Amino acid sequence: MDQEERRRHASSFGAAAAAYAEHRPDYAHDAVRWALRPARGTRVLDLGAGTGKLAATLVALGVDVVAVEPDPAMLAELHRSLPEVRALPGSAEAIPLPDASVDVVLAGNAMHWFDMDVAGPEIARVLSPGGVLAGLWNVVDDRVGWVAGLGRVGGSAAVGPRDTRGSWPGQTADAHLPRPGVAARFGSAEQAMFPHGQRRTADALVATLATRAGVLDLPGQERAALLGRIRAYLGSRPETALGEFTLPMLTCVLRTRRL
Repeated sequence: MDQEERRRHASSFGAAAAAYAEHRPDYAHDAVRWALRPARGTRVLDLGAGTGKLAATLVALGVDVVAVEPDPAMLAELHRSLPEVRALPGSAEAIPLPDASVDVVLAGNAMHWFDMDVAGPEIARVLSPGGVLAGLWNVVDDRVGWVAGLGRVGGSAAVGPRDTRGSWPGQTADAHLPRPGVAARFGSAEQAMFPHGQRRTADALVATLATRAGVLDLPGQERAALLGRIRAYLGSRPETALGEFTLPMLTCVLRTRRL
């Protein structure tokens, strides 16, 4: 998508900040540990921190974290849920931190919103030499039959090109890290995936999908019709029709280092 469309989608989350905080999943601890592992220090920036889903995992792991988030409503939710975390207004393109002030920059389900032509050099600026840049994405495991069916019913608005296990590796590696020549101070990319199933009911899963940018951006009647089709599909499947079930998910990580 072009920059204007990216900005429009990225700005849609504030209207659903409370629902985002309630329904979006956290991140697999093993995935976060893998993202952090090459770092030489412990100062971590959660960039595009949203309501603090990734920051909460970092706090649970005992990490020294500062969060930066551009949307005021999302930032307010972060302050409410994690008052102990230093959280600042800012963006990937204008990070309110000094040069070489962090050892790791992490982005949870956010790196695809960055304008890397601008954000790449800015991230390199705040990272210490040898520092780590990593993006984390929670995706559904479409190797499971009913999950693949959910993708067909929900379409790209609800289950987009980065949101399934099958499409994530190819969609992500080349698309979201700083490009050579724009921020050439980063090394080659590494990828890994970690199981991270989520307990859901049909209503809870519909509420989760309703917080996706592609769904939030739909006109009201289209959004209601889409969510109705998803709810009907979940009600028709034996895996999801009766009470709680596990949504098969993975936390996927894309990692590189500042040279």
